[in-house]
Amino acid sequence: MTTVLGNPLIKALIIVFLVSAATATSDAPFIVAHKKASLTRLKSGAERVSVAIDIYNQGFSTAYDVNLDDYSWPLDSFDIVSGNTTQSWERLDAGGLLSHSFELEAKRQGMFYGAPAVITFRIPTKAALQEAYSTPILPLDVLAERPPEKKFERAKRLLAKHGSQVSVILIVVLFIYLIITPSKSSAAKASKKKH
Repeated sequence: MTTVLGNPLIKALIIVFLVSAATATSDAPFIVAHKKASLTRLKSGAERVSVAIDIYNQGFSTAYDVNLDDYSWPLDSFDIVSGNTTQSWERLDAGGLLSHSFELEAKRQGMFYGAPAVITFRIPTKAALQEAYSTPILPLDVLAERPPEKKFERAKRLLAKHGSQVSVILIVVLFIYLIITPSKSSAAKASKKKH
């Protein structure tokens, strides 16, 4: 047995077989989906849930008849405001991205734990539908009692969100100001030359 496996021709055939087997399994769509949700409190006291789902095909071939179903939002707890919890596409090419979003309004207060969305798709080489799942969302504290937000806290959040953009704009403005305005030393030299 060891002489058979020690044979360089047998080793090469085993390597070719393993590479072709790996290529055959990787020559298929590989669906990765990311689901995220965020809460927005309205002035009326109601709360909206914005849901976005991105579906990526990380594989090497096209997925056909792609269907997204997100039935994790019970109708006794949420009303659909815009969009749908289901969506269909004809195809998702290799390396491609599909995005879907919808908005809900909460009816009840409490913690909500959303399940992953289900993505089904078809591969021409297989008869059965293939299934993939999105990431689950973090728990949402829907219609939670929140203390009034202080002005300093709001400014702190805005600075954390947009601070880098503001600093870049300030640097550009300062740079332009320094270039446009003449320096005092050059202005003093110019006045000495006139005398």
